[in-house]
Amino acid sequence: MAMPMRRALGALRRTTCSSLKNAETSLDVQHPIPLFLPVRTKKRYFIPPAVGIKGKSEGNPEAKARAAGIVFRQQYFERPINIACTAGIFDPYIPPEGDARLSTLSKDGLKQRTEQIRQSAASQLAIRKIKEHDSAFTTKDFAEKAQEIFIEAHHALTQFNKQKLHSLVTERCYPEMTRGNRYKTISWRFVESLEPPRVVHARCPDMVSKGNLYGQVTVRMHSKQTLAVYDRFGRLMLGSEEQPKDVLEYLVIERHLINPYGQWRLHGKIVPSWAPAKDPIIKTVMIPGPKLKPGQEFDALNYEVPKPEAVQWSK
Repeated sequence: MAMPMRRALGALRRTTCSSLKNAETSLDVQHPIPLFLPVRTKKRYFIPPAVGIKGKSEGNPEAKARAAGIVFRQQYFERPINIACTAGIFDPYIPPEGDARLSTLSKDGLKQRTEQIRQSAASQLAIRKIKEHDSAFTTKDFAEKAQEIFIEAHHALTQFNKQKLHSLVTERCYPEMTRGNRYKTISWRFVESLEPPRVVHARCPDMVSKGNLYGQVTVRMHSKQTLAVYDRFGRLMLGSEEQPKDVLEYLVIERHLINPYGQWRLHGKIVPSWAPAKDPIIKTVMIPGPKLKPGQEFDALNYEVPKPEAVQWSK
């Protein structure tokens, strides 16, 4: 029964199609030109290497990607730089040994005097360039301003005020001041100034391009300060809050001169080679105690700290 029905439907379809074709030819109906779209005949994709293949040579992945139709982006090995400040101190000031003037009759004294004349001549030229961009700059007033910047920066450091510290120190000086201060308490106080601060050195270097000028001024500051550093357990590591010390420092203050919104900020310090060594840091260490049983109390008075065993070593 199903086969005759299928044959009848097929004959009906053929009859309908032939009748439609005859109608189109009689009415002269023309179809529009078909629009051909380019179709990609081959899929190009990059198959990543299989996971777990260790130690096997995979060949050149760049050549495989190029064969698959993928172009590797060119990699530029460039380091981002910050032009708000310089990367170091240009032509640093060399303080005379002992911060004293030797006699010009001696060989060392004559050499020191010659070096001072050469540095002072270059400093005068640098101060002229700085005054062209900062008309209010004077060596007398700038020394006091540099001392105020130094005091405010150290107060911001003790209070962990990052926003204020960034406005007072350069991007080069910030990590040097904050490195290693985590989990520590810093107590710093400026007691008095033993000598008035004075400008001893000035330079006006350029960076990246010839007109990109920076002003670096070195200020000599002799003052009395107190410093105490505590670790995370509250134990004193360095210094004392009650005993002030005489400190002789050479501060380098920098400003981006061509920037109209630039400010004078602390850039670094010059530590002379003849400066005394710093005090050692007292570290807190854990001494292993005896193994106690549950319910047993530790008697600290009768306990003896075990001494480490002698170890044979050689250089």
